[in-house]
Amino acid sequence: MTALSENIRSKGKRIAFVPTMGALHKGHLSLISIAKEKADIVVVSIYVNPLQFAPNEDFATYPRDIEGDTVKCENAGCDILFVPGNTDLYPEKESFRIDVGEMGKVLDGITRPHFFGGVATVVAKLFHLVRPHIAIFGQKDLQQGIVIKKLVRDFKFNINIILGPIIREGNGLAMSSRNEYLSQHDRDRAGVIFTTLQHGVKTIMAGERDRKIINAEMIKHFRSYGDLNLDYIQAVAALDLETPDAFLPGEEIALLIAAYSGKTRLIDNTIVKVPEHKLDDKTDDRFIELGE
Repeated sequence: MTALSENIRSKGKRIAFVPTMGALHKGHLSLISIAKEKADIVVVSIYVNPLQFAPNEDFATYPRDIEGDTVKCENAGCDILFVPGNTDLYPEKESFRIDVGEMGKVLDGITRPHFFGGVATVVAKLFHLVRPHIAIFGQKDLQQGIVIKKLVRDFKFNINIILGPIIREGNGLAMSSRNEYLSQHDRDRAGVIFTTLQHGVKTIMAGERDRKIINAEMIKHFRSYGDLNLDYIQAVAALDLETPDAFLPGEEIALLIAAYSGKTRLIDNTIVKVPEHKLDDKTDDRFIELGE
């Protein structure tokens, strides 16, 4: 892979990289589409990374469909499909792991304290092997995207990180490989995640700036219209996930949710800019739409 990338670079061509764990869906394919627009050569990797799964999580049962994924990548215009094995990335039984610091101890890091260290470690290895100019990740995993941006900054990777927009199902559910676990009933009831995000956006657009009140409004909506098991709902600063008492006009807020539909843990988010002035309630429905 590295020799191939060096050869491509020597010809003055730009490489865009889309790292995945497979079980590809329209969200992944949208990232490949962005990669094609940004570079000459598109590399997609498929690797289910054991380092980011806790012992009680779904590593063994995580959806895998390498044959179907290969066809999807080819049809989407991927130039190189990179499928390393465990011994390629972790030749030793005990592997070094990157410590992501405080970023790995908040939000998803509370429920999954092992996760972001595992992600950062494997992504660093993949970056060294693929040597891309650009790497594209999905906004659905917003905290992961921020961790990767900090990884690139702190370890001096000369790579531009792009977060592609969330692609949604008909009821607003963010597309995810783990959606394959959902029954139709669980898929339908998970629509409350999206409507809760919509409610949070409307609350902000109506003039609310207090972070705790925004959180309370979203929790109230979530519990009033759904019966999912809530992990967390938080309004945070979109740039660094900080939690100020109140947000300032012009500031970008990330609204994040993690919840369980059945046994499946789902995450979602949206980003909204605090308006300079309170807006008319009649315009509320325009701010977060299906297929954002």
